[in-house]
Amino acid sequence: MSQTINRDGNAASSVHKISGKGLKTGQLGLLAVVVLGISSVAPAYSLTSSLGPAADAVGLQLPAIFILAFIPMILMAFAYRELNADSPDSGTTFTWATKAFGPWVGWMGGWGLLAANIIVLSNLAGVAVDFFYLFLAQVFGNPELADLSTNTALNIATCLAFVALAVWVSYRGLQATKLVQYSMVGFQIVVLGLFIVMAIAHAASGDTPTAIAFSWDWFNPAKIGSFEQLAAGMSLAVFVYWGWDVCLTLNEETKGGKGTAGKAGTTTAVAVLGLYIAVIVATMMVAGIGSDGIGLNNPDNQSNIFAALASPVMGPLAILMSLAVLSGTASSLQSTMASPARSLLAMSHYGALPKNLSAVSKRFGTPGYATIAAGAISGGFYAVMKVVSENVLNDTIMALGLMICFYYALTAFACTWYFRKSLFSSVRNFFMRLLFPLLGGLVLTLVFFQTAVDSWAPEFGSGSEIGGVGLVFILGIGILALGVVVMLVMARLHPGFFKGETIRKDTPALVVPE
Repeated sequence: MSQTINRDGNAASSVHKISGKGLKTGQLGLLAVVVLGISSVAPAYSLTSSLGPAADAVGLQLPAIFILAFIPMILMAFAYRELNADSPDSGTTFTWATKAFGPWVGWMGGWGLLAANIIVLSNLAGVAVDFFYLFLAQVFGNPELADLSTNTALNIATCLAFVALAVWVSYRGLQATKLVQYSMVGFQIVVLGLFIVMAIAHAASGDTPTAIAFSWDWFNPAKIGSFEQLAAGMSLAVFVYWGWDVCLTLNEETKGGKGTAGKAGTTTAVAVLGLYIAVIVATMMVAGIGSDGIGLNNPDNQSNIFAALASPVMGPLAILMSLAVLSGTASSLQSTMASPARSLLAMSHYGALPKNLSAVSKRFGTPGYATIAAGAISGGFYAVMKVVSENVLNDTIMALGLMICFYYALTAFACTWYFRKSLFSSVRNFFMRLLFPLLGGLVLTLVFFQTAVDSWAPEFGSGSEIGGVGLVFILGIGILALGVVVMLVMARLHPGFFKGETIRKDTPALVVPE
């Protein structure tokens, strides 16, 4: 009988351990997982989508808010590493919250993770559509081609084509995914580096009327005007770091066992911090935060900052930025698909969702049915939202912050509660299992509730509303409420999981070979 080690440091029989799901193991090393993590974060896409709304929320304190948002993210990375070392499982939040708090809380944690990924997949596809037609306009020298993205029917059709392509690549396995990601992530980082250099050069030369001088005051969080501004900025800034946890959903498929995924998560988070601060400072120096021209607070620029800044900053090389954002969103669309697919697989595997979602492709060793389902749901969500609101990109990003705060905070609290018997057994455990996760979870909980209260008003997001209630609130809280309804239906159809028959608090972990 093989042995594994439980959360209290004692040997436990693996007879009742969490079972494997049929995924192909040993496919990815540390570098490959980090690349996939950076791809899922999608630096070019995240910045072009969030810098405008974040500048509107906190003004000159953009660098400060991005650094503040990194703090709960790195604390969350420590919590993920602890949980992954004990219970490596592709279900991540769903599995860990179930073991810590029971099936009902675990199911909602899984729902929050799924909702966040579905929203961001639809948003990624939407940004890819905008930059696809902008790229065509630049290639053929015809500005009218860029306006094709404003045609709702064509926009939706192109979006669905991008989603279908991402599903196809993801279905074929992580090896196909890895080959695509190396080239696209590398190109994206090189172009962002070029943008940084050229933006600072333009700002220094004085030939850009919106340019402002660098100031260390930008890094002072005390200059943020109110807690409401802080919460709104944090919600947006948290979004730009989000995605590194895809490293943990691949923990059953990595080389080197459970340690590889944990190291990849923290490495990804730290790497994107440095890149973000450099891009943000350069962008502020050249564009300023005004509402005229290429200013970050110009309403015409806010949903897509790099589309507005590429030509003034990079001149004839602007086409490289369009291609970088396009390739970044396309690669992130494809790499991010791994997370909801494996979450659906895990939830189905443990009986929390219909059994057919746990089907694994015999040829490629991927969650084939779940991958197709994730693509179909995200494409459908985008189509509906595009019809409901022309400002779908801004509103979904604001709502996404609520989803991220919800399931990240739940994961942090699950870490502390799950390891409660060993919290004071060593100095290391006190910090890694109690202090860091608890602080991260509390910060994200505060941001969640403040954002939920503020988003009730339509002006919090794009101004879109339904019955006088802001669309951001309806998207964020409404999707969580829908999760409760779906959970009750699943409890009637699949009662075994909710009775604790598939995962229990004392269930030893799946043994992942080192």
